[in-house]
Amino acid sequence: MKKIVMLITLISLLMLTACGEKKEVSGEEKEKETVVGFIYVGPVGDGGWSYQQDQGRIYLEEELGVKTLYKESVPEGPEVKDIARQMIDQGANLIVAGSFGYMDYIEELSNEYKDVTFLHCSGYKTTENMANFFGRMYEARFLSGLAAGLKTESNKIGYVAAFPIPEVIRGINAFTLGVKTVNPEASVEVVWTNTWYDPAKEKDAAISLLDKNIDVIAQHQDTAGPQQAAEERGVFSIGYNSDMTRLAPNAHIIAPVWNWGPYFVEQVKALQAGTWKTGAYWGGLDTGTVTLSPLTENAAPKTAELIEEYKQKIMNGEFQVFSGPLKNQSGEVVVDSEETMSNADMLSMNWFVDGVIGKIK
Repeated sequence: MKKIVMLITLISLLMLTACGEKKEVSGEEKEKETVVGFIYVGPVGDGGWSYQQDQGRIYLEEELGVKTLYKESVPEGPEVKDIARQMIDQGANLIVAGSFGYMDYIEELSNEYKDVTFLHCSGYKTTENMANFFGRMYEARFLSGLAAGLKTESNKIGYVAAFPIPEVIRGINAFTLGVKTVNPEASVEVVWTNTWYDPAKEKDAAISLLDKNIDVIAQHQDTAGPQQAAEERGVFSIGYNSDMTRLAPNAHIIAPVWNWGPYFVEQVKALQAGTWKTGAYWGGLDTGTVTLSPLTENAAPKTAELIEEYKQKIMNGEFQVFSGPLKNQSGEVVVDSEETMSNADMLSMNWFVDGVIGKIK
């Protein structure tokens, strides 16, 4: 009987020891533990902003094999917190919030869920477990402006813009500087829609510009509505977010586009390796985060050569889009000769360069 008791005691001790041991997790198992939740402001079929973010999600899955979740058409309001919580309940340990208006809500969640990592797109706030990310799209905007300036015959270019925030203003200014680099007589007229995703409203805004003898339409909107308006009117267009050629084959010239996949992969790898750190990411042409869609046959002669020339200068640091002298709409010098705007000044830009027609409301 004593032997049986001793045997039972020994087995119990072994079981307790086994339960107390820390299990070593392999790299492959760590990847399987990673779940990434993506929250989009529009539908993934918008052909623009949300579509391109979802392409980054798919790239992440293919490259690392991690599990991803996504929710489309989430309003920029408190609802985003409910969606994020649902994803966390489903095992998400990384949340990617894909629109500016989510920022304050994601910040609140980052303080509530300290063991979850958050990435917020296009904002400026950070916490110890919340980073923000964006790209220097103004570089690609400038290059697309070169194409528009060479193509216009009326010297009147239209720009359908979402909201009068620094991100959009910065893009309009960079585009206009590109236009005027090759065509000093041209102007860029802006119409605000005050929406990110509204195909009908964006198309109508483009039509209102086309009625003014404008022959090239550009945009900072999430859908291809302005491209389709240009297609129907027989004029030309500069897209945004993704390659919109398929949606306006006879109008589309080129588009500044996003390439989020490599950034998402980099962040997940850092998270898995335990090296992730918060901060602000603002990648440019040199990182591949921002780029251009293929130039179509709708472009004017020598456009490709000029774009490539300036692209290389930007990537090599030989040319800065917002280097002086720069004047505002009133003709006042805002950036002196030999000076270049700082990141802080660019991120808070609230004025239009000379050559833009329109007001910042």
